[in-house]
Amino acid sequence: MYIPKHFEETRLPVIHGLMEARPFGTLVTMGPSGLIASHIPMVLERDGTELGVLRGHVSRANTQWKEFNADVDALAIFGGPHHYITPSWYPEKVETGKVVPTWNYAVVHAYGRLGIHENADWLRTHLETLTNIHEAGSATPWKVADAPDDYVSAMMKGIVGFEFAITRLEGKWKASQNRSERDRVAVAEGLEKLGTEDGRAMKALVERRG
Repeated sequence: MYIPKHFEETRLPVIHGLMEARPFGTLVTMGPSGLIASHIPMVLERDGTELGVLRGHVSRANTQWKEFNADVDALAIFGGPHHYITPSWYPEKVETGKVVPTWNYAVVHAYGRLGIHENADWLRTHLETLTNIHEAGSATPWKVADAPDDYVSAMMKGIVGFEFAITRLEGKWKASQNRSERDRVAVAEGLEKLGTEDGRAMKALVERRG
């Protein structure tokens, strides 16, 4: 990924934080027919290795799990807050007119060699972990054990698990760091005035990166 130095994020807790806060990512692999991508939730396991391990699953009908090249790194992409930035917010628009639009965003790329899991115990443990994470905020969290065992076993036959130890991480936080202080303040104010959740999320990112 192209990352100008002022947009580069290298702090592991920050990168991991985005991956956990925005776990619905894109898994990209190379196969005989070229690149293939699947959009799926993934679990970051901090298992004591330097960068962690990513785990997930795909439908058994998805040919990606059979066709990927095990000798080529897989890529998992996690997108954070993003927003269009209008040049109308920059004070310089009035002064010189020499401004253009841009798009601010935060994104993580994780690389590693993909491994496949079809073992029922592995799959059940993974599904329990994934479900527990996303049910944690519920007043009455659903658990895999709430469903009949034979039903769960039958459903698991329709999926295939995967994991890869992360060997490389790239983080890019593009949040107006290349603009002047007054421009960043103006961008933050403009985002706040939108009154949207996406606007507030990007405003927070711009202010933290100032």
